[in-house]
Amino acid sequence: MNMKKVLNMLLVSAMTMSLTACSGSGGSDSPADASSDAASADGAVNITIWSPTDKEAVEAWWTEKLAEWNEAHPEIQVSREAIDRSDSYAYENKITTAVTSGDLPDIFYVDGPTVSYYAANKIIVPMDDYFTQEDLSDFVDSTVAQCTYDGKLYAISATESSVALYYNKDYLTECGVDVADIESRTIDNPLTWSELEEIAKKCTTDNYVGTHIIMDHGEGLPYALEPMFISNGKDFVSEDGSEAEGYINSKECVETAEYLANLIANGYANIDPIQDEFLNGACATMLGGSWDVSILEASADFDWGVTYYPVSDTTKKAVSPCGDWSAAISKDCKNVDAAGQFLQWLVNSENTATYAAAIAKPATRNSSYEDPSMAEYADGPRAMFVEQLQNTAVPRPRTPSYSVLSTKYAEAMTNIFSEAASSHTVDAAYIQSELDAVAAAFKEDYDMYYAN
Repeated sequence: MNMKKVLNMLLVSAMTMSLTACSGSGGSDSPADASSDAASADGAVNITIWSPTDKEAVEAWWTEKLAEWNEAHPEIQVSREAIDRSDSYAYENKITTAVTSGDLPDIFYVDGPTVSYYAANKIIVPMDDYFTQEDLSDFVDSTVAQCTYDGKLYAISATESSVALYYNKDYLTECGVDVADIESRTIDNPLTWSELEEIAKKCTTDNYVGTHIIMDHGEGLPYALEPMFISNGKDFVSEDGSEAEGYINSKECVETAEYLANLIANGYANIDPIQDEFLNGACATMLGGSWDVSILEASADFDWGVTYYPVSDTTKKAVSPCGDWSAAISKDCKNVDAAGQFLQWLVNSENTATYAAAIAKPATRNSSYEDPSMAEYADGPRAMFVEQLQNTAVPRPRTPSYSVLSTKYAEAMTNIFSEAASSHTVDAAYIQSELDAVAAAFKEDYDMYYAN
């Protein structure tokens, strides 16, 4: 393992991976025991977990589940340290320090796109022995793909996330948009880019923009927008995660970036959206996350709906985002078998269901939706997000150079959008040069650290 690479990349991760799918603050269980890998006086194996703090319901879930496991398994005792993420660097910095000191916990949580990085640098270990093909077939394909690197399973997740197109029914009706047509769309017949652009054009006024396409100028850009690039024929990198040249800067990707930049250039979308732009009635449609459903249910004072992620007019290929935090076994774990047994239990169908319900995210296991705790996912907007996850979800690129790719892509798209906003035109040559720079940065990093 290249320690300079580990330090550099974990620093980049800490600065850039404020991933849209993660959630907020909460309490903490008792800190992990410093001698976690040593057997206790009665011979029990001690397993420690690190994960970010979350809301009260999630912290209560952890307390209940650890007590349940520990009572039933006196031979394997598990404790958790919940690390505050109000400072967004605290969790990543703690991992960085532990990697360099060889003092990682037995199990720690990583965000989906970073699984490949941790696996390639041997910071986490394979866990194939603890999840059979039958087990994995119950998880949505995107989760298994996200957690797999070089043919081996390196992590496992209980929850997922997705993005789709929200729309303000009241305002669209006022603007002459056929809302019934949008409501009738299916996963096999979603809105196309040209249809979305036409809706945005009709709905853009002095007081409204037609759509919202920018979650933030960091990880929100690749997370929310990558499916458009895939739908148009090319992903950011090659399937094996080794090449960006001819992918992120391909003709197809330039065309996709042009389409998005045109929305900005024409004033149909803001380059710096106001806070809660859709919720506050300032935009007609929004590429928004699965987490926005509960926010709108609680606070929106207008009639709204959500439909499937839009597709390229050229290919009509349906693609949607996904990704969430996953549990991994660290290189410093001295009893991988005990950790693996615990994770088997932690993400069984029932536990996955109750955890997903507590954190208010879609579950990764298909069978979990049979649990009463997931009843609200049976129909309505939540069911639509589950349908996307089960049929069209594609994880972000599985490459150890993801943090470089993500950072450079976000910078490039911000530059492209800024140029479009200031000039009110779209320059294909400028877009090509920006995406060429992303491909070059990726190649430099991958060739330096990972090429054979």
